[in-house]
Amino acid sequence: MATWLAQRRLRQQICDMRPQLYRTAYAWCHDAALADDLVQEAMMKALTRLKTLQDQAALKAWVFRIMTNCYRDWGRRQKDTVDVDSLELPCDDCPESQTERNRIVTEVRRAMMQLSEDHRQVVSLVDLEGFAYAEVSEVLDVPIGTVMSRLSRARAHLRKLLLEQAPGNTAPVLKLVTPAHD
Repeated sequence: MATWLAQRRLRQQICDMRPQLYRTAYAWCHDAALADDLVQEAMMKALTRLKTLQDQAALKAWVFRIMTNCYRDWGRRQKDTVDVDSLELPCDDCPESQTERNRIVTEVRRAMMQLSEDHRQVVSLVDLEGFAYAEVSEVLDVPIGTVMSRLSRARAHLRKLLLEQAPGNTAPVLKLVTPAHD
């Protein structure tokens, strides 16, 4: 009777770990469906192999080890079909992302320094600060047509400079996103 109660208590503890298991699995794979599958597989294995648990105090570590193995097995099965280089990075703060962002910022700053002061002012006010053409016209005390022509020329020159800086001169470093203006 005591063994049956102990087994039941351990089964309940395994079931209670589901939220923790899911959070961990999701953190590993960033895919809700896969995380759910990993947790389900790990819990089924743990519940069906509960008799092999040697130290009940180590239940949590044992269940997480099972899930780790499930995740590794999944990864092995995916090896032939997943090209790591084509995967999107799962975070914005990864060293690779930060390095790429820093490289782009440096190249844009270098190109911006090569623009004339009039062009730098217009580009920074419109494209970086999001001012409308009419606002830039007022800030710089020039006609709106002048703002538009300076901006057009500045963007063209900036694009040319960035293309020259791009590795192999094959593609632009940045895509120009222009907000709607008056």
